[in-house]
Amino acid sequence: MKFKLATVSLAALALAAGTAAQARTVAEPAAADPAAAAAAVIGEPAPVAELIESVSIPYEQFQLDNGLTVLVHEDRKAPVVGVSVWYGVGSKHEPEGKTGFAHLFEHLMFNGSENAPGDFFEPLQQVGATDFNGTTWFDRTNYFQTVPTGALDLALMLESDRMGHLLGAVTQEKLDNQIGVVQNEKRQGDNQPYGLVQYEQLENLYPSGHPYHHSTIGSMEDLSSATLEDVRKWFRDHYGPNNAILVLAGDIDTATAREKVTKWFGAIPAGPAIEPVEAPVPTLAEPKAKTIYDRIASPRLYRTWAVPGLDNPDYLPLSMGATVLGGLASSRLDNVLVREKQLAVRVVASAQIFAQAGQFMVYADARPGVDQDELAAALDAEIARFIAEGPTADELQRATTTYAAGEIRGLEQVGGFNGKAPTLAQGLLYSGNPAEYREVLQAAAAMTPERVREVTARWLSRPVFALTVEPGDRQEGGEHRGGFFTGAEAGSGGLAGPAFYSGPFAMQAAAAAAEADRSSLPEVGELKPLDFPDIERATLSNGMEVFFARRDAVPTVSVRVNFDAGYSADPKDRLGTQSLMLSLMDEGTRRLDSTALAIARERLGASLYASADADTTSVGLDALAPNLAPSLELMAEYIRHPAFDPQELERVRARQLTRIQNELNNPGAIAQRALAPILFGERHPYGIPPSGTGHAEVIETLTVDEIRDFHRTWLRPDKARVFVVGDTTLGEVTRLLEASFGDWQAPAEPAPEKNFDAPIPQQESRVILIDRPNSPQSVILAGRVLEQKGTDDLVVLGAANEVFGGSFLSRINMNLRETKGWSYGVRSLLQQPLDRSSFLIYAPVQADRTADSIAELRKDLSAYTDDQGVTAAELTRLVNGNVRELPGRFETSRAVLGGMVNIVTYGRPDDYYETLAEKYAGLTAPQLDEQARAAFLGEDLVFVVVGDASVVEPQLEAVGLPVEVRRAETAEGE
Repeated sequence: MKFKLATVSLAALALAAGTAAQARTVAEPAAADPAAAAAAVIGEPAPVAELIESVSIPYEQFQLDNGLTVLVHEDRKAPVVGVSVWYGVGSKHEPEGKTGFAHLFEHLMFNGSENAPGDFFEPLQQVGATDFNGTTWFDRTNYFQTVPTGALDLALMLESDRMGHLLGAVTQEKLDNQIGVVQNEKRQGDNQPYGLVQYEQLENLYPSGHPYHHSTIGSMEDLSSATLEDVRKWFRDHYGPNNAILVLAGDIDTATAREKVTKWFGAIPAGPAIEPVEAPVPTLAEPKAKTIYDRIASPRLYRTWAVPGLDNPDYLPLSMGATVLGGLASSRLDNVLVREKQLAVRVVASAQIFAQAGQFMVYADARPGVDQDELAAALDAEIARFIAEGPTADELQRATTTYAAGEIRGLEQVGGFNGKAPTLAQGLLYSGNPAEYREVLQAAAAMTPERVREVTARWLSRPVFALTVEPGDRQEGGEHRGGFFTGAEAGSGGLAGPAFYSGPFAMQAAAAAAEADRSSLPEVGELKPLDFPDIERATLSNGMEVFFARRDAVPTVSVRVNFDAGYSADPKDRLGTQSLMLSLMDEGTRRLDSTALAIARERLGASLYASADADTTSVGLDALAPNLAPSLELMAEYIRHPAFDPQELERVRARQLTRIQNELNNPGAIAQRALAPILFGERHPYGIPPSGTGHAEVIETLTVDEIRDFHRTWLRPDKARVFVVGDTTLGEVTRLLEASFGDWQAPAEPAPEKNFDAPIPQQESRVILIDRPNSPQSVILAGRVLEQKGTDDLVVLGAANEVFGGSFLSRINMNLRETKGWSYGVRSLLQQPLDRSSFLIYAPVQADRTADSIAELRKDLSAYTDDQGVTAAELTRLVNGNVRELPGRFETSRAVLGGMVNIVTYGRPDDYYETLAEKYAGLTAPQLDEQARAAFLGEDLVFVVVGDASVVEPQLEAVGLPVEVRRAETAEGE
């Protein structure tokens, strides 16, 4: 759990005074005191207590006779309901020899139940569910989906069926398959830079036999040993309704929820009580130190302590202390090690809090060329200084404000990983109070510097585990160790909040409720169509267009200023210019140095960031509505008046060189950097490393003048559009934007244009193998350039891709993951920039199945574009899912903002998303087949494979394609 702060209050900042904005266009010296400089620019923001008052999730609670506890939150802003089920079981409950079993079982829960024997995601996708997934962590397992209101009975039937009617559907074949999938998930995590660090931390901090000694993914041997009897026992022991919490949040009331939940869950008998787990916080007998090696850019130094969990109130001051020490952009470690002494390119401190213990972790990435011992001494000195002094009141306030702002933004979503439903569930599961989130916020706001200092000193004065990760070849692997959990079934993996404690659940008598009719899936009720917000327009006095949509579910406003630039605007001989410029913009303005800029953001509770893709450069702002005026003032300062300090450039340059080196060590990034120039040719604007970081030899020589000139040339008002969504009005936001941007004039020179006329190289299908020794997985990335542009109507082509590889239930994922068990997940996608689109296939697979996987991908593609086109079942699922998911797809302001940007940028009509339902409903299989046969061709598909050549190359002869073996790119070039 991270806490970040900011003393913000709206304070008058009468931004409307255009003369003040004009006066600030000239250079002004930064104040010597960063905090004072920040205050001079943003004024007095809204008090944190006022922000906390707006954090509220009203709920009602009831319990069935079988012990199932139900929480209901009514939120009618969209016709969807978030369904979240949390079980009080995680990897800490695993017996010896069964590591990884909680997570393996979670996978099995998605493979069908007795009355819904197919894949769990099939009916969910049919009804247009969004945010559907499951996760496992040390202390709990959860399952969640957000469904249209008319599909709530179906979602409850599916969840209840796997709670009460699972085991008859679990077969040895399914178990064997999911063991393979989980083992490939483990390989995928291990294969990343720093992929072995968590093993080291858990195994060295917690003694053997401690519930937190092994991590959630488990060891290969234990996973392989899982039996059907293990599955049955795990289910019977842990998956009773009395060990579960069900939360329904959204378009639902308590009376309806009680009736439906009783119908579907009431007859499930209670299970045995869960015995409490003993997990004391260990203390090392003496300091421990270890060095491991990995493919990384520069040494990383860790300092880690085991600390209390949520069952001890010390966890909160420790979490806040970590934020002040190394979690804020203005943190102690950033200011000293990164900015002042320039010994590190990155520093982080965090408290990862579990139910009964946790880790306080600090790490620093050495700046290239820095003496490692010097960095270690400086890092330890700053930690010691923080232990002795503690935080200031201002630092604590900034941490609390930033944390509160994050909570407010999360409340717009009813379900998912971090929305209202999981927030309520975590509170009840871990502390017995669904409203625990408010008590934590209030406790954070009331926290004193002395309390943080005292608690931090007490726990961090104990012996430390010091881990150093140095560049080099790994000398030990992860195959036989417990590992890091990266997600679950249907989408991107991740953690649904911190892992907290669920206490023992009492045995309950089985209910006498009648069993519901499970002979067929419930019919879907009335589904409401999407009502996309109206897009309102205005134009500032300098010609900048403003596009606005009102959303008032939470008191936040999201702003994006888009410039027609993007990485394709980089000069071909100076790739990485824009990326370096955007990083340097974070390091200060004419009036705010880098520390003052960070303080200003934190006091406002604002997220202010710059990013780019192939076509567009964006500056984004997520602001709290009470602080919108000063936040927009800060945004204008950030965009219009970056300092571009030469001294800061050298620091940012070192950081970007490290980023590039880290890309060259990451298998996925290696593949992307290699494939784009092959497909588009190096003369085309898209024929560049897609991350935009460029090449080291360019970054080493870029000057401040080049960066300043790029900014002046491309980030100008006549190439900008402003998009705003949130709790304000067009009139108000236009007034504030006029004050901040209205006097900004474009340079006299004509605006530049990008040239996309470079010819696309003709390709022949082949395999390019990039050697990455000792890789447990191979990353396969294949692609071809399409004739279509992103501005074309690609609905039909996108639908054809969804069937082949664009969803969890797609052909290639079901083949390589669910049938073969060779991968944690594969997919295909359409890259749709403004100019030429491309078709890509991404498949991380176990190394010994690399050639087999390529053969399967080619076979699936050939069949799809030959005589095995879209089936009736695939078409029905595709149409139903895409039509019915539309209301849930635009549940949040961020989603609406993204949709509005797409409408304007791609020249779509304002009602574009409201017309999609009719477009999808009219799709036919012959339409999709025709598009697939024209676009998804195999004869010119280029395969880039990043893996261990000694393992992979002997396999490739059987593929029947030309093979070229390359060395991996290095920072010094090939």
